[in-house]
Amino acid sequence: MRFRCRVEVELKPGLLDPQGKAVEGSLPAMGWTNVSNVRIGKAIWMDVEASDEQTAIARVQEIAERLLSNPVIERFVVRSVEEIPRLTFEDHA
Repeated sequence: MRFRCRVEVELKPGLLDPQGKAVEGSLPAMGWTNVSNVRIGKAIWMDVEASDEQTAIARVQEIAERLLSNPVIERFVVRSVEEIPRLTFEDHA
């Protein structure tokens, strides 16, 4: 089975986010004065071959822990895991 997975990585709470501060500082000059606590993160999508959804989640979590995030300063969450349907010849007919 094939799964489309989305992981979000962000700085841990309490850590300075220079990118977020820069964006937050620019917003009032553009007319948005009601926005605060801007944080910048990253989203990663990947397709994973696995026997079931739980296995796919476990693999994505391992990838996120070992490669996609720095566990000292960042945290991650697997936001979505959706099975990708396999197309057959009949699907194209």
